Amino acid sequence: MSLFDDILAARGLSGVSADFLFPDYDKKHDPYLLPDMEKAVKRLVKARKNQEHITIYGDYDIDGLTATTVLIDAFASFGFEYVDAFIPNRFVEGYGLTVNAVEQIVASGTQLIVTVDCGSVSYKEVEKANELGVDVIVTDHHTMGDNLPPAVAVINPKRSAHTYPFIDLAGVGVAFKLVQALQTRLEGLPEGSEKWLLDLVALGTVCDVVTLLDENRANVYWGLQVLAKTRRPGLKALMAVARVEPGALNSRSLGFALGPRMNASGRLETARHSLDMLLATDSAIALEKAEQLDALNVSRRTDQAKIFNEAIIQAEKYINDPVLVVSGADWNHGIVGIVAAKLLEKYQKPTYVLQEMGESSKGSARSYGGFSAVAAIRAAGDIITKGGGHTLAAGVTLPTANIDAFRTHVNKFYKSLKLTDQAALLLPKADVVINDLSEVTEDLVMKLAGLEPFGSGNPEPILQIEDVIVTDERKMGTENQHVKLEVKDKTGKRIQVIAFSAPDHFFATPGEQVSILFQPTLNEWKGRRSVEGKLLHVNRD
Repeated sequence: MSLFDDILAARGLSGVSADFLFPDYDKKHDPYLLPDMEKAVKRLVKARKNQEHITIYGDYDIDGLTATTVLIDAFASFGFEYVDAFIPNRFVEGYGLTVNAVEQIVASGTQLIVTVDCGSVSYKEVEKANELGVDVIVTDHHTMGDNLPPAVAVINPKRSAHTYPFIDLAGVGVAFKLVQALQTRLEGLPEGSEKWLLDLVALGTVCDVVTLLDENRANVYWGLQVLAKTRRPGLKALMAVARVEPGALNSRSLGFALGPRMNASGRLETARHSLDMLLATDSAIALEKAEQLDALNVSRRTDQAKIFNEAIIQAEKYINDPVLVVSGADWNHGIVGIVAAKLLEKYQKPTYVLQEMGESSKGSARSYGGFSAVAAIRAAGDIITKGGGHTLAAGVTLPTANIDAFRTHVNKFYKSLKLTDQAALLLPKADVVINDLSEVTEDLVMKLAGLEPFGSGNPEPILQIEDVIVTDERKMGTENQHVKLEVKDKTGKRIQVIAFSAPDHFFATPGEQVSILFQPTLNEWKGRRSVEGKLLHVNRD
């Protein structure tokens, strides 16, 4: 077997590689298998008949923004005449439905609220809408509570009694299933035309880091092709300012170029800027909005670097704690989640980063392995104001005076778990160990590209080669923080591998024998192509 075949076999794809490499969109699941889909469609058909005023209540992240746009676009095709969108402000309403927002929406004349990417545990908020005579349809993908909110319909693939074959849809994926269901009852969007929405579905799905398998893989695979020829002036403009070539789009383009620019608006000001960009119909306005997002992203990166550097100084004071808890008075809580992720990567420890806002503090956590960020928050329930989230990412609000006590609580919780060898869980895992570099060719790189889209559940393939000799080391960057190594195998074949912001142990002396883990890539420079590698780990054992 070839090296490519070995990689497929390691991923359990032998014999089904054709279906995986070329996913069939038409094998999509019946949307009516989702709980309450029939109830939601019936209510929306009634709303269309009576031309009711509808508000789509989204979320300020990319999943919520793309889901909102999907429904606005589709509802216009179906002939709904009065559709508005409400995107909460991170610094005003915070995440999800709020009673104040519901009251504001109802006062504007709304008769039906449709949530996207939120609402599954919004009990009092939905109840308030009902009291004010407004129905609510919830579409969401987050973890359910013990009970359902009193909505007309709660469409969520994670409901315990679900009958849907794939539960890991993003919020935009759930909204897209609602569109597919409505196609069977309303005119205006003929079967097949909904594929033009897949550019939005792909963007939201990749950026929400859900599993890129099953229906998600098909939606992203075809969505990338739709995005390459998108009709949306906003996405065309965003690709232009992000210097993303439509013909070279991949999941990384979405997650690391388009996504951060869209998220920057909600982190610094309001996510409405991103929604306006997505909805723009005039190319000049679209470019203006995209440039605004690009500028906000530059500001976000500057602020993030400042917070990160200050957080490192503070983290060093607590270097012996298994869980890091750091805080600052001018640390924007829209950015601290990214900083927490970077600190976790640097120190290999679960991390909580908080913004001190006078008497109250608010922040985000990132974790890995056996330590649940949200369980630790709950263990400190007697000293916090509120908190929630997931095992690997969570949010918390607490009195500023309790930060030291919170640090003590979460570290005590960590120690109670008696976890071992956690840092090893952060190490990359090789798909295949190779003996030499003979099959690490341009042809292999091109075949691996066929496994796109990469992401959760389908990461980029990793190769490991042992006992190679370092023949050259080149330090790069203003602070020599990047490294490029050249290594040769036992046959004398060489490859260059590069790591940005490399940890100290990635730097190696020529003549040293090491084992490396890397992802093969193709480098083009002045018309010449060569196979290189993204260096992921250096082992000297």
